[in-house]
Amino acid sequence: MSYRDLFPDKLAVRVVKAVNLLADCTVCAHDCRVNRLQGEKGFCQAGRLAMVSSWGPHFGEEDVLVGRNGSGTIFFTHCNLACRFCQNCDISQDGEGSEVTARELAQIMLQLQSRGCHNINLVSPSHYVPQILEALLIAVEKGLHIPLVYNTGGYDALPTLQLLDGVVDIYMPDIKFGNDALGQRYTRAPRYFTVAKQAVLEMHRQVGDLVVDEHGIAVRGLLVRHLVMPHDLARTAEVIKFIAQEVSRNTLVNIMDQYYPAHQAHRYPEIARRITREEYSRALQLARQYGLRRIYGA
Repeated sequence: MSYRDLFPDKLAVRVVKAVNLLADCTVCAHDCRVNRLQGEKGFCQAGRLAMVSSWGPHFGEEDVLVGRNGSGTIFFTHCNLACRFCQNCDISQDGEGSEVTARELAQIMLQLQSRGCHNINLVSPSHYVPQILEALLIAVEKGLHIPLVYNTGGYDALPTLQLLDGVVDIYMPDIKFGNDALGQRYTRAPRYFTVAKQAVLEMHRQVGDLVVDEHGIAVRGLLVRHLVMPHDLARTAEVIKFIAQEVSRNTLVNIMDQYYPAHQAHRYPEIARRITREEYSRALQLARQYGLRRIYGA
């Protein structure tokens, strides 16, 4: 199923249900219970309208998303994690960006499609699901048809994800930490690993393992990212074990080595350095030991 199959009636019902969540906001896993329809703001600092910091074809994502023409990336402002080491803190925490209406967001999607992008890549969408669905209803009527990528930090509420069943084609969550206490220390997200595990299981239930077309471009499925951190503070083994034993050994997993101490990382001596080659090699070794069959770039 695709969002095009839900248009118009079923998709319109999803829009109404999602927008209603804003009145007593439970859109993401923080459950702030503020009335965003009346301008109240919770943890993420997002209001009634979506905010976008930038958009355009992006060539820095995984090859299966980029292809020849790039991933049609929309960078949303604000975030529901507030990572202490965030490399994009000007966007995620300082609020750099501009409000867009549903029609304006729909037009961005359509322009990305017209430029030949292989997908619409929604970056940090968790707190803007109602606004995304509103825009999608408009964009589909005007011809949007390329896959939707839900590019998330993993702190997603199950009822909200269920509204996206049949809407999102490709889920691309981070699983940042394999431990709740460490997740809260470095992201301010209570029960991070517990929430992320439930979210990823729901994502996989909806779309399954990643499927690519004859050109090697992703069309549907799950792609998981995990950032290796100094001193194994991300608890990589627990993340890998969960994916291999509870999700699927055929999950495409990108084990990333690009951590660097940005934002407030200098306040935490244990994360105030890059990772070593040995730390990254150990992470790859763990992935192989647990039987993951699709390790991105390995």
